[in-house]
Parts: sequence; C-alpha cells; structure tokens
Amino acid sequence: MDGVTAAGVRADARIVARSDGRGGTALPVLDGQGPLALRRVRASGDEARVMVVGAMSGPLGGDRFRVRARVAEGARLHVGSATATIALPGQHKGEARYDVRLDVAEDAELNWLPEQLISAGGSDLHVTTRAELAAGARLVLREEQVLGRAGEEPGRLTSRLTVRLAGRTLLDQELSCGPGAPGGWDGPAVLGGHRSVGQLVVVRPEFAEQPPAARILGECAALMPLAGPAVLVSAVAPDALRLRRLLDEALALLS
Repeated sequence: MDGVTAAGVRADARIVARSDGRGGTALPVLDGQGPLALRRVRASGDEARVMVVGAMSGPLGGDRFRVRARVAEGARLHVGSATATIALPGQHKGEARYDVRLDVAEDAELNWLPEQLISAGGSDLHVTTRAELAAGARLVLREEQVLGRAGEEPGRLTSRLTVRLAGRTLLDQELSCGPGAPGGWDGPAVLGGHRSVGQLVVVRPEFAEQPPAARILGECAALMPLAGPAVLVSAVAPDALRLRRLLDEALALLS
C-alpha cells in the first residue's frame, strides 16, 4: 500500500505480463502510484512496454519502495524508466530502501532497462534486485549507479543483485560505496576513481551450447560467462554517458 508515514513514504508497484493468445503480450496488472507510477507505452512487435514515471522526488531517507514484475509463459515485457532515480537526503532519518523483484517463466522474456540511479550527497540508499527465472527464460537486465551529481561527493549506496535460474544461483553480488562503506571501494580493485558503475546480465538458453567467450571490452569493461546460460558485463566510467555507451556496445555485441 502506498502512503506517507512518520518514517517516510511507502510505495509499491506491480506488473504482470501474459500472452494474449494472439501473438502479443497483455498487461492484466499494471498498478503503481505516487513515486512509482506506471505507464504502458507503444508496443514493439509481440513485446509489451512499460515505463516507470517518477511522480515525486526520491527515494528520500526512510522511504521504502518496492517494484514487482512477473512475466508469464510466452509473454515478452520491456520495462524502462522516464528519468534517472535520484537518492536524496530527507527529513526522516535512516536509510531508504528500493527493492525490485522479477519473476520470469519458461519461454518468457524480460528486458529490464531502467535509467541510472544517482546517489546524491548525504543520501543513504540500500537497493536489492532479485530475478527468479524458470528454465528456458530470457533476461536482459541493466543496472547503472552514478556516485554523486556534478561536483558533489556521493551518498552511501549499497546495491545487491541476485539472479537465479531454475532454483540455482547464477549471480549474487553486492557493492557498497560512499561514506561508511568498507574501505577500498574507490581503490584500483573496485572503482579506480571512477564515479559511474554498471552491470549488464544477459540470460539466453542458447548460451548453454555456445557461451560467449570471456573478454576485455576496452579499458573499463569486461564480459564474463556465468555458470549457466548467462553472461555478466561489468563496467566503470567517469560519467553516466560513457557508462551507457559501454553497456550498449556490450549488448550489441551479444545480440
């Protein structure tokens, strides 16, 4: 339930995509309000498209946001966002939380491609993204974090990404940056002084037979096969524009 409490804003959004039986994808559930408003946009072929439209600032300190998306067998769904999400300090103390839960059935496909998450100075945000895939599911998932606005030190940001296929973990990683994070987050083994970091996870059944080879993609990105029909691209960059370019180039290479 959406609402404002003494501890901050509570907001939930839910998307369910199903095959419409005519070669397209229907959206029987598209429910989101407040800071997580959802809008259906023009479809592309058999793929339904949804945009998350930020109707309010945030998340702010103490806020709790949750987005859930389920793609049923035979459906195809693309989810993006209209603008970047900006984590800001608020009048409520304590960290904000933003939880994303994705569920993709067999012979279904989800492209989860939101805009960047910006960690503004003084903010404290914990993000968790968990994708549960059935055997035969397809996924393209992009995450991009920008540490601070122009000329600004970042806030505290902790981001955990978990991807599971048929009950088996393909990826489970966490990154913590900013004030109070474990030492070394800005060192050469992690961000190396860069302020934008991103991940691209691609899961496709055909990778089981022909997995892409591990490779370095320029100076600041790498592609690594996972233990399953999936690959992970990790990248760092000095700014959001160059990070997006690196990840777009990697996705084109995998297409």
